[in-house]
Amino acid sequence: MKEPTYIRVGTTYYKLVQIPTIAGKLNEIIVPWTLEALRQDYGKSFIGRIKKYDGFICVPNHLDFKQEWHGFYNTYAPLPHKLQKGDFTCTLQLMEHIFGEQLNLGMDYIQLLFKRPIQILPILCLVSKERSTGKTTFLKWLKMVFDGNLTYLTNDSFNSQFNADWANKLLICIDEVLFNKEELTERIKYLSTTNFNKLEAKGKDKREVEFFGKFILCSNNEDNFIKIDNNETRFWVLKIPSLKKEETQFLKYLEAEIPALLYHLQHRELTSPQMTRMWFSPSQIRTKALENLMSNNRNRVEKELASIVLNAMETLEEEEIKLCPLDALHLLNRTRVKTDLTQLRQIFKKDWNLTNQENSMAYKKLMIWQEGGMGFTDAKGRYYTIEKDFLLKHFGED
Repeated sequence: MKEPTYIRVGTTYYKLVQIPTIAGKLNEIIVPWTLEALRQDYGKSFIGRIKKYDGFICVPNHLDFKQEWHGFYNTYAPLPHKLQKGDFTCTLQLMEHIFGEQLNLGMDYIQLLFKRPIQILPILCLVSKERSTGKTTFLKWLKMVFDGNLTYLTNDSFNSQFNADWANKLLICIDEVLFNKEELTERIKYLSTTNFNKLEAKGKDKREVEFFGKFILCSNNEDNFIKIDNNETRFWVLKIPSLKKEETQFLKYLEAEIPALLYHLQHRELTSPQMTRMWFSPSQIRTKALENLMSNNRNRVEKELASIVLNAMETLEEEEIKLCPLDALHLLNRTRVKTDLTQLRQIFKKDWNLTNQENSMAYKKLMIWQEGGMGFTDAKGRYYTIEKDFLLKHFGED
C-alpha cells in the first residue's frame, strides 16, 4: 500500500486521500488533517519533514504538468493517461456522430481543450428531442479523458451562489438544461468569456480566482432550453441524431482508445486558425439548431406583431408597411398580447435593427377595422419601414 502523503499549505495540514470508485479506480482528494493526529500517528519529528506550500493555485496543463508552482500547490488534476500511438476508430465514430459535418471543428475543439486549456471556447450545446442519441455517452467519454477536471452540474447547482466545487474545473457539464431566466443566460455568457470569477464556499469569504472553465449544455428541449437573442455568437448548438444501434461495450472501447487519441491530438495540426477570442468565428459555429433556438426565443409580442404585419402584407399585397410604435400598440391591443411603447421601440430598434424617420412625415397607417378587415388611413409620424423579405426570413416559419 502506498505511503500516505501529507502537505502543509499556509498554516494548515492536509492529507492526500485516495478514494476508491465503484469502477475500481482511485480519485485523489485533499482532506484537512490535524496537527495532533500527525503527532499521534508519526511522532513530532515527522512533522518537520512535511512538504510546505504558501497556498493553493490552479494551473491547467496536460502536457507539462507541475504539481508545485512557485511555492504554491497546484490543485489541477494531472491526466492519468500515458500517450501512445494507436487506433481510435470508435472515438472517431462518436465524434462524427456528435459533430456531423463539423467533425474537423469538433476535433479542433477537443484538441484545444487538451493542448490549450486556458483558451476561451464557445458554449457547446447538444440538443435533441429524441432519446438514445449519445449525448450522455459523449459526456461520460469527456469525463474519462479529462478525469477530475470535469464536473457535472444541475440547473439548481449552477444557480446556487456557492461554486467552490466547479469554479476551478476545465469542463462544466449541465445536463437537462432549462434556463428560463434571463439572468442565468447572462451569467453563463459572462463566465464563458471572463478570465476571473468569484469563488464562494459555504462559511468562507469570497475570493477572486482565475477562471478557465468551458461549458457544455445538454437538453431534450431543442426550441427554448435557454434564452438568447438573435445576435448571439457564443453558443455552438448541435442537434444530435438518435443512434441506429446501441453498443453496450462502446464506453470501454472509447476508454481504451484515449492514449491513442491524445497522442494524435498532440501532433495534429488544427484545421481552423484563431478567428475570434472564442477561437471559432460566428459563421463557423452557426448551425440550423442555433437558428431554430433563436427563432423560438423571440418573445410573444415580437412574434404576434410580425404575424399581424405579415398577414396584412399578404392581404393587401404590399412589400413593405410603415409603422409607428403607437400604431403597433393599437394593432396588438386587438389581441390578448400585453405590451407597451417602450418594449415596441426596443423591438424595432434593437431586435429588428430598424431606423425611424428623423422628422414627422406622411405615410399610410395600417388599421384593423371593427369588423376585422384591414386597410390604410392617412397619418403623419416618425415611422419605421418594415419589409416583407425581412419578416419572411425571420418569422416565415412561425
